[in-house]
Amino acid sequence: NIMKNLKVVFFGTPDFAKESLAAIHQSNHQVVGVVTVADKPSGRGQKLTESPVKKYAVENNLTVFQPEKLRNPEFLEQIRNLDADVFVVVAFRMMPKILFEMPKIGTFNLHASLLPDYRGAAPINFAIINGEEKTGATTFFINEKIDEGNILLQEELPISPDENAGSLHDRLMEMGAKLVVKTLDGLAENSITEQPQPQVAEPKNAFKIFKEDTRINWNQETKKVHNFIRGMSPYPCAFTSLKVGDEIKGLKIFAGNFEISHHQNEAGTLEIAKNVFKIYTKDGFYSPTEVQLEGKKRMNVKDFLNGFHSFENIEIA
Repeated sequence: NIMKNLKVVFFGTPDFAKESLAAIHQSNHQVVGVVTVADKPSGRGQKLTESPVKKYAVENNLTVFQPEKLRNPEFLEQIRNLDADVFVVVAFRMMPKILFEMPKIGTFNLHASLLPDYRGAAPINFAIINGEEKTGATTFFINEKIDEGNILLQEELPISPDENAGSLHDRLMEMGAKLVVKTLDGLAENSITEQPQPQVAEPKNAFKIFKEDTRINWNQETKKVHNFIRGMSPYPCAFTSLKVGDEIKGLKIFAGNFEISHHQNEAGTLEIAKNVFKIYTKDGFYSPTEVQLEGKKRMNVKDFLNGFHSFENIEIA
């Protein structure tokens, strides 16, 4: 029983995608082309940097395409000539219909949630922010609507109570890569029955996170504050504003502990001393353990507190 191996064109950009590309490349399926973002200037010297997907493709002698526009006729022609059976998309941009309808089998996407919940750009962050105890990954056929196509395979993953978005990202990245290969195997053997996504009245969403969405609201339950901070950590990272004398500076909070307790303090009140850094919430307080003050590097709370000569005139702004 020799399994049919499929010819695959892979579309993706970040590390999350690179893991899937590597898994396909190491499977018995064949990567005939890799499409990724154009090299971008970054850092102080504005050097051109390559996406993790491009680096992997180049190291492994895979054919790379970096079109500025996905509807470019020349690019479309090149991709059509590869005669792929299937396209695989992981953490890439919106694709035009003319492209995703090209391969015989179709184009499928890996999404880091249990669809239909958490459609959108930030499924890993929002699963934790909302205090979910499980999430997972889904492969589905792409159609015109974002993250709404028919489901191929789906797998669950428990979220541990103190896990942050960074560790969940890494676990989903590995699990997702295996799911992509399993999906290719199933399509090759014709053993997957695609299922329409369940109709949910109000699926939870995972819209793109902008800077202004990362500010911590202290006037809510402590548990919610804790989930918000770990769901944003290490990236894009939740922050609050610290008023030191007359200066207001952003303070990113990467991690901390919380306690639920009755207190008379107003939410957002700060208790700060040599060995104390507590911010009161609606029903308790949160104690950051790892922070970064604007203009400084990331540090543990002990080093942060050691940076102050006195603790007068310091408050949450």
